[in-house]
Amino acid sequence: MLDAGRRLGVDIDSVCGGRGICGRCQIVSSPGTFPKWGINVTDEALSPIGPTETQYIGKRPIVPGQRLGCAAEVRGDVVVDVPESSQIHKQVVRKNVNVGDIELDPVVELRYIELESVSLGDDGTASDLIKEALKRDWDLDGVRIAPHVLPRLHGAAASGSPGVTVSIKPAVNTATDRHPAIVTGIWPGLLDTPYGIAVDIGSTTIAGHLCDLTTGEILATAGRMNPQIRFGEDLMSRVSYVMMNTGGEIELTSSVREALDQLIGELMASEGSADRSLILAITLVGNPIMHHLLLGIDPTPLGAAPFLLATSDAIELRASDLDLDAPNADVYVAPCIAGHVGADTAAAINAEGPHRSSQVQLLVDVGTNAEIVLGNNEKLFAASSPTGPAFEGAQISCGVRAASGAVERVRIDRDTLEPKFRIIGSDLWSDEAGFDAVVRKLGLIGVCGSGIIEVIGELFLSGVVNTDGVIQGKFADPTHPKHSARVVADDRTFSYVLAYSTETSQELRITQNDVRAIQLAKAALRAGVDLLMEHGNITVVDDIRLAGAFGSHIDPLYALVLGLVPDVPVSVVTSSGNSAGAGAVRMLLSGTQRRETEAVVAAVEKIETATEPRFQELFVNAMAFPHKTAPSPHLAAVIDLPEPSSASADRARRGRRRPPTAAQEIYDPTASPDSPVPPDTLASRETEIQHD
Repeated sequence: MLDAGRRLGVDIDSVCGGRGICGRCQIVSSPGTFPKWGINVTDEALSPIGPTETQYIGKRPIVPGQRLGCAAEVRGDVVVDVPESSQIHKQVVRKNVNVGDIELDPVVELRYIELESVSLGDDGTASDLIKEALKRDWDLDGVRIAPHVLPRLHGAAASGSPGVTVSIKPAVNTATDRHPAIVTGIWPGLLDTPYGIAVDIGSTTIAGHLCDLTTGEILATAGRMNPQIRFGEDLMSRVSYVMMNTGGEIELTSSVREALDQLIGELMASEGSADRSLILAITLVGNPIMHHLLLGIDPTPLGAAPFLLATSDAIELRASDLDLDAPNADVYVAPCIAGHVGADTAAAINAEGPHRSSQVQLLVDVGTNAEIVLGNNEKLFAASSPTGPAFEGAQISCGVRAASGAVERVRIDRDTLEPKFRIIGSDLWSDEAGFDAVVRKLGLIGVCGSGIIEVIGELFLSGVVNTDGVIQGKFADPTHPKHSARVVADDRTFSYVLAYSTETSQELRITQNDVRAIQLAKAALRAGVDLLMEHGNITVVDDIRLAGAFGSHIDPLYALVLGLVPDVPVSVVTSSGNSAGAGAVRMLLSGTQRRETEAVVAAVEKIETATEPRFQELFVNAMAFPHKTAPSPHLAAVIDLPEPSSASADRARRGRRRPPTAAQEIYDPTASPDSPVPPDTLASRETEIQHD
């Protein structure tokens, strides 16, 4: 049956070449009458079970009711089913990372061969024996043997095992690219479990996934902080470090490669194996600066216009070229799109598939630098927007990274202005019994990114923060009907006290500067989105996906409340998780996905926000909550939105574009725009405005 399947092009897996020792080629015979083909299949259509199967001791047990395709001989008309476990290009849907439905298209394959014996006087070489066996057993002609494999040929062939297993990178035969099959590794005996690793190298976190290349199963997932953080929290700080320190790029490259190698060891250890020689493929994605630093390329050209990439092409190299201990692994680095839209975005496009749908999709990877992709199967546009680190807790007075004890969910009572919140590590809200005990155990360390988004959204919905992003001091007035001790004077502005821990005497305040930092970040992101919509002449978005480690934790409702994304039904906004990691896994398991990604990236239209004359105006309009000019009918249908502030309305009437500074609103934010301003405040306000 295995021979028949091969001749007919049927997808039946096999590593041992039909010797009955790997167990991958199992099939199921289906006796009966089949009018469609006009045949009648009897129990004698296949040969009886023989010694190959009765004495089978291979690695994969024979499933009851199934036969080995390499042992079952065809003796009549027969209909067989090839189970998914016996298919090479099987469908894959895996947990942990949502890779979706893809067909396995292995980028490396294992082949078991038995070598002919040699005698004194023979002219052949070990390489010749391997090539002849691959031609004889697998019909592979013109195979090359990679130089790094040559030192191990004699050891594997002389191990006493009747055969050897080789890993082969399949031949490429396209109109533009032709390469023969290449032997990339060799082991004595039968090996049938090759490993692959997909890694998303982020500026903050490095996340990796260990996969079984034959089944597509994700065996382990691990992550670690990017050690480059000690050189700078954000990417531009790291570029500045390289500019200001001779040899700085070498330090940054060494640190990320060392972390990547440690992650590989951690992934293999979690599978109970320390044999890194079994890793045959590694796929890496990352933003352009991480891409360049990983490859040992000077990143400083990406720190200033015109943000010139050294290369945007996909790159294939050996793991040893990156100082990684994986002697048989080929590394595939996915292509970049533009100076600040990298391989991680290319991977996210592959995972989310806007190019495969007629619906208009908006894909946003929310982070220090927001990558934005908009379009469908007709056209894709991409841009990056400098949001800064505010969304990740930096630049926020009480901001922290997502860790145990960080506030991640917030709700504020519309009447009393009293908050309740949840912290990472517990499902209890702060007003529930037992929460104080949780705080004693985990601490109350600050507010992480998702918490910042929600608390400012709740402050806006409660009226504490107005449309222009000003914390309203009127609530600090004891005579006000909705006076709250939570709103307190803070120098010349006001702050909102979110939490106070009696255990640690720690107070978490949301300050006016915190609100401004989020406004600036969200306005940059939204302006980038609006710019792409203008370029694509797109007025309606059918599907919005928030990607990335931070984006996946944003509540879609609050993304709309703050105006991070255009107004759509809440159900249209979803969190897609680690799309870059999912795309990296897809490209690890399928050569087809690699080629698809490369083709899509080449067709994406890149928009450079820094040179767009409309960006500034779009940015200013996006400073307001949810937006200065764009209506929010879908959001208003599910939640009560505050009326626009009088200052905002007045600016619209006068045609002013610049959002107010905190100083402009300090005297009395609730007063009419025409109310007289005491003379002694004018000079100080003018100074504040100029400074801001």
